[in-house]
Amino acid sequence: MTTIFLGLLAYVIGSVPCGVLVAKTKNINIREHGSGNIGATNIARTLGKKEGIITLLGDSLKGVLALWLCSFFLGDPSKLAVIGFMAFLGHLFSVFLKFRGGKGVATGLGVFLYLAPLAAFGAIAVFAITLSICRYVSLGSILGALSLPIIGIILDAPKAYIITGFGIAALIIIKHRENINRLLTGTESKFGKKSQKN
Repeated sequence: MTTIFLGLLAYVIGSVPCGVLVAKTKNINIREHGSGNIGATNIARTLGKKEGIITLLGDSLKGVLALWLCSFFLGDPSKLAVIGFMAFLGHLFSVFLKFRGGKGVATGLGVFLYLAPLAAFGAIAVFAITLSICRYVSLGSILGALSLPIIGIILDAPKAYIITGFGIAALIIIKHRENINRLLTGTESKFGKKSQKN
Protein backbone atom coordinates (compact mmCIF):
# COMPACT_ATOMS: atom_id res chain seq x y z
CA MET A 1 0.00 0.00 0.00
CA THR A 2 2.86 2.35 0.79
CA THR A 3 4.33 1.93 -2.69
CA ILE A 4 0.93 2.52 -4.31
CA PHE A 5 0.34 5.68 -2.29
CA LEU A 6 3.83 7.01 -3.02
CA GLY A 7 3.41 6.16 -6.69
CA LEU A 8 0.25 8.25 -6.81
CA LEU A 9 2.03 11.06 -4.97
CA ALA A 10 4.85 10.96 -7.50
CA TYR A 11 2.31 11.04 -10.33
CA VAL A 12 0.65 14.15 -8.88
CA ILE A 13 4.02 15.87 -8.43
CA GLY A 14 4.91 15.02 -12.02
CA SER A 15 1.54 16.34 -13.17
CA VAL A 16 2.28 19.93 -12.07
CA PRO A 17 2.46 21.79 -15.41
CA CYS A 18 5.39 24.13 -14.85
CA GLY A 19 5.26 25.59 -18.35
CA VAL A 20 1.57 26.41 -18.02
CA LEU A 21 2.19 28.11 -14.67
CA VAL A 22 5.14 30.12 -16.01
CA ALA A 23 3.07 31.28 -18.99
CA LYS A 24 0.20 32.26 -16.71
CA THR A 25 2.45 34.79 -14.99
CA LYS A 26 2.47 36.53 -18.38
CA ASN A 27 -1.30 36.05 -18.79
CA ILE A 28 -0.71 33.63 -21.64
CA ASN A 29 -2.23 30.22 -22.26
CA ILE A 30 0.83 28.50 -23.69
CA ARG A 31 -1.30 25.76 -25.24
CA GLU A 32 -2.67 28.38 -27.63
CA HIS A 33 0.74 29.69 -28.74
CA GLY A 34 3.59 28.34 -30.79
CA SER A 35 3.42 24.57 -31.02
CA GLY A 36 0.98 24.41 -28.11
CA ASN A 37 3.44 22.26 -26.16
CA ILE A 38 3.94 23.02 -22.46
CA GLY A 39 7.67 22.25 -22.47
CA ALA A 40 10.70 24.48 -22.15
CA THR A 41 11.37 24.78 -25.89
CA ASN A 42 7.97 26.26 -26.71
CA ILE A 43 8.09 28.44 -23.61
CA ALA A 44 11.50 29.80 -24.63
CA ARG A 45 10.37 30.50 -28.19
CA THR A 46 7.13 32.11 -27.07
CA LEU A 47 8.11 33.96 -23.89
CA GLY A 48 11.89 34.10 -23.83
CA LYS A 49 14.96 32.17 -22.73
CA LYS A 50 14.62 33.05 -19.04
CA GLU A 51 11.12 31.62 -18.89
CA GLY A 52 12.31 28.58 -20.85
CA ILE A 53 15.09 27.93 -18.35
CA ILE A 54 12.67 28.28 -15.41
CA THR A 55 10.36 25.76 -17.06
CA LEU A 56 13.23 23.38 -17.75
CA LEU A 57 14.39 23.54 -14.14
CA GLY A 58 10.86 23.17 -12.78
CA ASP A 59 10.07 20.14 -14.93
CA SER A 60 13.40 18.52 -14.02
CA LEU A 61 12.95 19.17 -10.31
CA LYS A 62 9.61 17.35 -10.37
CA GLY A 63 11.41 14.09 -11.00
CA VAL A 64 14.06 14.80 -8.38
CA LEU A 65 11.54 15.93 -5.77
CA ALA A 66 9.22 12.96 -6.22
CA LEU A 67 12.08 10.51 -5.74
CA TRP A 68 13.66 12.42 -2.88
CA LEU A 69 10.41 12.48 -0.91
CA CYS A 70 9.65 8.83 -1.56
CA SER A 71 13.19 7.71 -0.76
CA PHE A 72 12.47 8.34 2.92
CA PHE A 73 10.03 5.43 2.79
CA LEU A 74 11.46 3.24 0.01
CA GLY A 75 14.98 2.05 -0.59
CA ASP A 76 14.58 -0.79 -3.05
CA PRO A 77 15.85 0.19 -6.55
CA SER A 78 12.89 -1.50 -8.24
CA LYS A 79 10.37 0.49 -6.20
CA LEU A 80 12.27 3.73 -6.71
CA ALA A 81 12.29 3.05 -10.44
CA VAL A 82 8.50 2.72 -10.35
CA ILE A 83 8.24 5.99 -8.43
CA GLY A 84 10.39 7.76 -11.01
CA PHE A 85 8.35 6.35 -13.87
CA MET A 86 5.12 7.50 -12.22
CA ALA A 87 6.48 11.06 -11.93
CA PHE A 88 7.41 10.90 -15.62
CA LEU A 89 3.93 9.66 -16.56
CA GLY A 90 2.45 12.51 -14.54
CA HIS A 91 4.14 15.01 -16.83
CA LEU A 92 3.00 13.21 -19.98
CA PHE A 93 -0.57 12.70 -18.77
CA SER A 94 -1.19 15.47 -16.26
CA VAL A 95 -4.23 15.15 -14.04
CA PHE A 96 -4.37 18.97 -14.07
CA LEU A 97 -4.55 19.13 -17.88
CA LYS A 98 -7.21 16.48 -18.50
CA PHE A 99 -4.48 13.84 -18.86
CA ARG A 100 -2.55 15.69 -21.51
CA GLY A 101 0.94 17.03 -21.03
CA GLY A 102 4.41 17.57 -22.41
CA LYS A 103 7.01 15.36 -24.04
CA GLY A 104 8.73 14.40 -20.81
CA VAL A 105 12.37 15.12 -21.60
CA ALA A 106 13.10 17.38 -18.64
CA THR A 107 11.13 15.31 -16.14
CA GLY A 108 12.76 12.11 -17.37
CA LEU A 109 16.13 13.81 -16.94
CA GLY A 110 15.20 14.80 -13.39
CA VAL A 111 14.28 11.21 -12.58
CA PHE A 112 17.70 9.99 -13.67
CA LEU A 113 19.57 12.86 -12.06
CA TYR A 114 18.37 11.22 -8.86
CA LEU A 115 18.52 7.53 -9.83
CA ALA A 116 21.70 7.48 -11.91
CA PRO A 117 23.33 10.92 -12.09
CA LEU A 118 26.35 9.83 -14.16
CA ALA A 119 24.06 8.36 -16.82
CA ALA A 120 21.99 11.55 -16.75
CA PHE A 121 25.06 13.73 -17.26
CA GLY A 122 26.12 11.47 -20.12
CA ALA A 123 22.72 11.96 -21.75
CA ILE A 124 23.04 15.72 -21.26
CA ALA A 125 26.39 15.57 -23.07
CA VAL A 126 24.81 13.67 -25.98
CA PHE A 127 22.03 16.26 -26.16
CA ALA A 128 24.47 19.18 -26.05
CA ILE A 129 26.76 17.73 -28.74
CA THR A 130 23.81 16.96 -31.02
CA LEU A 131 22.34 20.44 -30.52
CA SER A 132 25.67 22.14 -31.20
CA ILE A 133 26.13 20.22 -34.44
CA CYS A 134 22.59 20.05 -35.85
CA ARG A 135 20.72 22.78 -33.92
CA TYR A 136 17.69 20.51 -33.54
CA VAL A 137 16.33 20.35 -29.99
CA SER A 138 14.09 17.44 -30.91
CA LEU A 139 16.93 15.33 -32.31
CA GLY A 140 19.09 16.11 -29.30
CA SER A 141 16.26 15.12 -26.99
CA ILE A 142 15.64 11.83 -28.80
CA LEU A 143 19.31 10.84 -28.91
CA GLY A 144 19.84 11.94 -25.33
CA ALA A 145 16.89 9.84 -24.18
CA LEU A 146 18.12 6.82 -26.14
CA SER A 147 21.63 7.16 -24.76
CA LEU A 148 20.53 7.28 -21.14
CA PRO A 149 19.71 3.57 -20.60
CA ILE A 150 22.66 2.56 -22.80
CA ILE A 151 25.02 4.57 -20.62
CA GLY A 152 23.27 3.01 -17.62
CA ILE A 153 24.20 -0.43 -18.95
CA ILE A 154 27.82 0.64 -19.45
CA LEU A 155 27.93 1.98 -15.88
CA ASP A 156 26.31 -1.19 -14.51
CA ALA A 157 23.27 0.63 -13.12
CA PRO A 158 20.56 -1.47 -11.41
CA LYS A 159 18.51 -3.46 -13.91
CA ALA A 160 15.30 -1.70 -12.79
CA TYR A 161 16.81 1.68 -13.66
CA ILE A 162 17.85 0.47 -17.11
CA ILE A 163 14.38 -0.92 -17.84
CA THR A 164 12.83 2.36 -16.69
CA GLY A 165 15.29 4.25 -18.88
CA PHE A 166 14.23 2.30 -21.96
CA GLY A 167 10.57 2.86 -21.07
CA ILE A 168 11.10 6.60 -20.72
CA ALA A 169 13.10 6.74 -23.96
CA ALA A 170 10.36 4.87 -25.84
CA LEU A 171 7.66 7.26 -24.66
CA ILE A 172 9.80 10.30 -25.43
CA ILE A 173 10.29 9.04 -28.98
CA ILE A 174 6.54 8.46 -29.36
CA LYS A 175 5.87 11.97 -28.09
CA HIS A 176 8.31 13.29 -30.70
CA ARG A 177 6.76 11.44 -33.65
CA GLU A 178 5.65 14.69 -35.34
CA ASN A 179 9.16 16.10 -34.89
CA ILE A 180 10.60 12.93 -36.42
CA ASN A 181 8.36 13.35 -39.46
CA ARG A 182 9.54 16.95 -39.84
CA LEU A 183 13.17 15.91 -39.43
CA LEU A 184 12.72 13.38 -42.21
CA THR A 185 11.09 15.96 -44.50
CA GLY A 186 13.56 18.72 -43.63
CA THR A 187 10.93 21.05 -42.15
CA GLU A 188 11.91 20.85 -38.47
CA SER A 189 12.78 24.21 -36.89
CA LYS A 190 16.31 24.74 -35.66
CA PHE A 191 17.11 26.08 -32.21
CA GLY A 192 17.16 29.87 -32.04
CA LYS A 193 14.54 30.35 -34.75
CA LYS A 194 10.99 31.28 -33.89
CA SER A 195 8.46 28.85 -35.30
CA GLN A 196 4.95 27.61 -34.88
CA LYS A 197 6.33 24.13 -34.36
CA ASN A 198 8.88 22.54 -32.06
